[in-house]
Amino acid sequence: MARCTAPVRGHSSAAAAANCPVCRYRSRGYGGYSSSYSSYPRGSYSSSGGGTGNGRSKPRWSKSASSVSYTPAQVQSLTPIRETVERRAAEQPDLRDVFLCHAWGDRKDAAKELYDLLVAAGVKVWFSENDLGLGVPMMRAIDKGLANSRIGLVLVTPAMLERLPQESVADKELSALLARNQLIPIVHNTTYEALRDVSPMLASRAGLDTAEESLAVVAKKIAELVDV
Repeated sequence: MARCTAPVRGHSSAAAAANCPVCRYRSRGYGGYSSSYSSYPRGSYSSSGGGTGNGRSKPRWSKSASSVSYTPAQVQSLTPIRETVERRAAEQPDLRDVFLCHAWGDRKDAAKELYDLLVAAGVKVWFSENDLGLGVPMMRAIDKGLANSRIGLVLVTPAMLERLPQESVADKELSALLARNQLIPIVHNTTYEALRDVSPMLASRAGLDTAEESLAVVAKKIAELVDV
């Protein structure tokens, strides 16, 4: 008999609840998300991808040969982002694919790892280590990066959680991304519960979580999302 995974893993995100063999079948999912396929936008799923037999499927933008699959909650949260990507790609084809928001302390570690994975997958990334030239005012460079990227990623790590309550560059980046509704949180080496304690608004945005899949898989999903 299937058992709820909450006592062991917790349901720290909509994706976690959707992966639970018990909760994903309830008419109302964890945190207000519905686990019913009928609640997701029409056209979100690829008719060629079909199900994978474990509650996952492929969204319409994922190619049939892709090796990655998505939970219903991920499709629901990423579909509006995909629509933004398509719209901005048509209006401004020269924009970067993503702007990577990260804590300064992660620039040599987790942020660099994610950046390298995205670039290897063909994603054009605005990354502070490469795009903040010597003598260029930081705030001006960041404003330019935000204006010239289709969507934003925020890498939520313990270092980011320490910076969020403070007056910092990360605050400005997050405010702009949230206002434009173009943000995907990527929770890494922490939890949604910890994020909710620091930034309830950011935690309300369903995203991707490396407790559920590797950073390499996350990068593949981002690469599919921005491939137009």
